[in-house]
Amino acid sequence: MKKVLVSLLATAAITSLPAQSFIQPNYGLKSHETLIINKVEISQKSTVFYLSVENRRAGGTFCADRNIFLIYPDGSRLKLESSQGIPVCPETHKFKTIGEKLDFTLTFPPLKKGTEWIDLVEDCTDNCFHFYGITLDNELNGNINDAFRMAESDDPVKAMISFIDILKTIDSKNSGAEGLLYVNIVALARTSGNAGQASDWYRKLKNSGAPRLQEYIKFLNDQGIKY
Repeated sequence: MKKVLVSLLATAAITSLPAQSFIQPNYGLKSHETLIINKVEISQKSTVFYLSVENRRAGGTFCADRNIFLIYPDGSRLKLESSQGIPVCPETHKFKTIGEKLDFTLTFPPLKKGTEWIDLVEDCTDNCFHFYGITLDNELNGNINDAFRMAESDDPVKAMISFIDILKTIDSKNSGAEGLLYVNIVALARTSGNAGQASDWYRKLKNSGAPRLQEYIKFLNDQGIKY
């Protein structure tokens, strides 16, 4: 009887594990300027993305396609199960004013245990959204946020050193944050007036094998950064 009771208690503990939350997780690249991930909540039953988008033009509209996926580092996919607060294309939400925000959620199956980063991709034909390299590691997110705060405090050299230190800790993991770190190191080196260092890190990025490498190279090139 005692063994049965212990077994039941263990089962109850497993099934009652709290959801894991990531508040405004970092990501490498996204498609829509005003589309924001406010939170990702992962439980044994589901993965829920809480997002918002701000309208920037008169007569603006927004919708979500049925074909939205979470893409694992190995390329395998989880398809959207349900959405709330947003119409399914071709139905659209029509914004009434510039600056109006639309909050909505996207629900997917639970992630594989140990997933540290993921891509969120809308697979459609027109004006599709995406987030690449979403970081699902609260410690790493905290370190990256600290580096961004240094950059925002007009201390590009310290911020660059911080990004380099973070890169050293994740470089061997094929992390989704890798491209984000390289891009910021290159940009901060240029901001601090060190073109040679910016060029060196640009070349390191090109040879890095970071996930979605060509997207990051294109992003820098579009900003006029090319060596």
